[in-house]
Amino acid sequence: MGVNERTGPVVPQGATVVGPYVPGFRAGGFLFVSGQIPLGADGEIVSGGIDAQAKASLDNVARVLAAGGAGPEHVVKATIFLVDMADFAAVNSVYADFFGGHKPARACVAVSALPKGARVEIEAIAYIP
Repeated sequence: MGVNERTGPVVPQGATVVGPYVPGFRAGGFLFVSGQIPLGADGEIVSGGIDAQAKASLDNVARVLAAGGAGPEHVVKATIFLVDMADFAAVNSVYADFFGGHKPARACVAVSALPKGARVEIEAIAYIP
């Protein structure tokens, strides 16, 4: 079976899941990364401000990507959910550092609340040629 023919759940080692879903799902050449909130290895929201939360969310995205055979350079679409749009500039800076010169399509949406009191959640779609 070729790489692009694989289909099924992607769950990184030690992943914390807070609902009835998987962290990622591979469908052919696509990897859909569920929204990642800033959970640390202990399953709790990381301490620190929005910068720390955005970095932790993206680190969790990176773990799912790696478990599915991809990296940030494979992301074709990302969505950011923010509880406070005043955090947009700070999250944008962390996001830009994470992706470097790669710039996938993106949306940023304000929401009233996120699981476990998180201030940011990030989901992604990757294409693995």
